[in-house]
Amino acid sequence: MTDSHPTRRSLLRYGAYGAGAAALAGTAASWDRLTGADIPGRDDGSLVVATLGPAYGPEAVRTLTEGFKQVHPEIKLRINAVQAVDWSDFFAKILTQIAAGTAPDLVYVATEGVQLFAQRLGVPLDDWVKRDAEELRGYFADVHPSLVESMMYEGSLYQLPVEFNAADMYLNHQVLERAGAGFPAADWTREDFTALLRDMKRASGSQFTPYFWTNRLWGGVVPWLFANDTNLLAESKAPGGDWLWDSFYPAAAREGRGGGYRWTTPQATEARVEEAYDYLASLVQEGLCTRPEGGNGQNLIGVFSTGRVGVTPAGGFWAGGLNLAGMKQDAFDVQYFPRWRTQRMQFGAAGYALLRTSKRQEEAWEFIKYAARRDTLTRLFSTNQTTPARRSMLTAERYRETGPEHWPVFYDTLDKFPDTGPIPAPPQVAEVEQVLLKHTGTALASRRSVGPALRRMQGDLEKAMERDV
Repeated sequence: MTDSHPTRRSLLRYGAYGAGAAALAGTAASWDRLTGADIPGRDDGSLVVATLGPAYGPEAVRTLTEGFKQVHPEIKLRINAVQAVDWSDFFAKILTQIAAGTAPDLVYVATEGVQLFAQRLGVPLDDWVKRDAEELRGYFADVHPSLVESMMYEGSLYQLPVEFNAADMYLNHQVLERAGAGFPAADWTREDFTALLRDMKRASGSQFTPYFWTNRLWGGVVPWLFANDTNLLAESKAPGGDWLWDSFYPAAAREGRGGGYRWTTPQATEARVEEAYDYLASLVQEGLCTRPEGGNGQNLIGVFSTGRVGVTPAGGFWAGGLNLAGMKQDAFDVQYFPRWRTQRMQFGAAGYALLRTSKRQEEAWEFIKYAARRDTLTRLFSTNQTTPARRSMLTAERYRETGPEHWPVFYDTLDKFPDTGPIPAPPQVAEVEQVLLKHTGTALASRRSVGPALRRMQGDLEKAMERDV
């Protein structure tokens, strides 16, 4: 988080909420075989926490271990910063550790893995939350209920969110000025967005791409589905959760909340889904964006900072990423995702999941609470490499050096748009994501390709959702 290689870390976070869930399915499918593994002599008495290595550099590991030792000197802690190229690789390595009988006690899990871990690998935190309610009251008062709800599954809470990123729109000021365009209003529309891309294209050369986005679950086509008041899978709420909402949130904040999200029936052939894809295909056809690439957008900071891309969806992590890459805070800015039928936006969050195999569950709970403390997160996220889950951490001082000017957008995406929700990530998320990526690329080959590709997507999604993970 604080080493000298910001680009890779920033881009790992760029893909953190939509990259590589496939290894999770392997972990879950192998769970019955793996839970009995316990190789003697490998347990040194430490509480072991597994994190994605490139996102948690040496300084972050020291911050966590030294700070936790001051609070809990009786608990020996080891942070296992797993060196992995992305989340898929990270989870594959966690699987290997479990198979070898060296499973960690806690694993840092993003939205894609929340329900799969909850269903097959994780321990609900309900009893601890109820027991330590007074201690946690300040935490929940500081964290938007949408983030908490995204970490629930069938009425139980499995993680305390510590960070999130919503897919807002970043704009390059140099490109705006070149196009003679002003900064868009908060309530800008899809039509405004399209007109801005056309202005940018007219004012720029052939090597310029007005709008760039990558083909993935987070920040890909899903924000456009949300804006058009639809989703890839039918969305509802599980019952339950009153034990949490009634204890920690006022009536207005808990209205409509449930026991976590349910994503069920595929609806790729629904009219509004096809409408969203047709719109994106029209942008490609008009040369306002390229067909989306796969992966986590590894070259995006470079092309955006040099003015070869005008607009791209990204989260609060990019404030620090662009700054560390040398872009001045007044060279870019951020705005909400444009309105279509709605201005509902999407996010991904992350927190620590407790594994069932852990023999140190009480100690693990103490770490979960420590990791969610404001002072802990302030030290960890000092370079704005993500959006803290705690609202009070987003201040003018925090963004004074990194920018952007409209930094309140990051948390206001939740506060001012309370229907903003997580990316669709059922327990079958690995197969769902692969189907989405495969057919999205085909659908956007031309506007004529949209309907046939979505029909094939629908069939594959139905098969994926029928499978028991």
